[in-house]
Amino acid sequence: MLVIDGLTRRFGDKAAVSDVSLEIGHGAFVGVIGRSGAGKSTLLRMINRLQEPSAGRIVFEGRDVTALKGAALRGWRSEAAMIFQQFNLVGRLDVLTNVLMGRLAAVPTWRALTKSWRPEDRAIALSALEQFDIAPLAAQRADSLSGGQQQRVAIARALAQEPGLILADEPIASLDPRNTKVVMDALLRINRHFGITVICNLHSLDLARTYCDRLVGMAAGRVVFDGAPAALTDAVASDLYGLEAGEVMDRAAPADAGALALPEAALA
Repeated sequence: MLVIDGLTRRFGDKAAVSDVSLEIGHGAFVGVIGRSGAGKSTLLRMINRLQEPSAGRIVFEGRDVTALKGAALRGWRSEAAMIFQQFNLVGRLDVLTNVLMGRLAAVPTWRALTKSWRPEDRAIALSALEQFDIAPLAAQRADSLSGGQQQRVAIARALAQEPGLILADEPIASLDPRNTKVVMDALLRINRHFGITVICNLHSLDLARTYCDRLVGMAAGRVVFDGAPAALTDAVASDLYGLEAGEVMDRAAPADAGALALPEAALA
């Protein structure tokens, strides 16, 4: 279980996240929703310790994450894998090597620098690519791929970390509707097939309702809604998003989102 207790992040006099407390059970798919600037990204980055909390605690499986330092902190960042909006791949490297970067916490640094990866690490990386039907792209440069393909590589890299938790920060923000479904299906597959907890920041309310089993709504750095998607009525959504409500509720959700069909390699 992930326990967030009174988590706060201040930038000067402004609180980007203010006194957030949540308990998230193993295997949940949680969507964090809210308008731009609500504190969603800051919350995820604090869970991963990419940003330091100003106050509060993060506890995972009984371990105080906010107290970790050095090698233990690096281990946590591997265990709580981040997926970013802009993929964060090394464009000049091939796809397989990018996924192997997810193994850095499990191997000596010299192996990564000399590309002397162990056979078992290569097997884990290739298996992760196969999960999302992109193993045939293993030898291609990452920057030769489409946006949807690059995000699937980023998800495969996260899976190669063998995480207990995946934090996805607006993973479909720069994708078209077709690739949006491919990427969200990939995250859902990780959640359902491997039982990995997924916390995903989403701007589209329809997508959040379709894919997530729990929604956490944020406004001005605070949690203002926490419950099942069915409990988030249009009236509550309008209060949460204000003038942006029409924009986030207009996008059609994929009709077959629960099917877990693997994306085809030919998809752009």
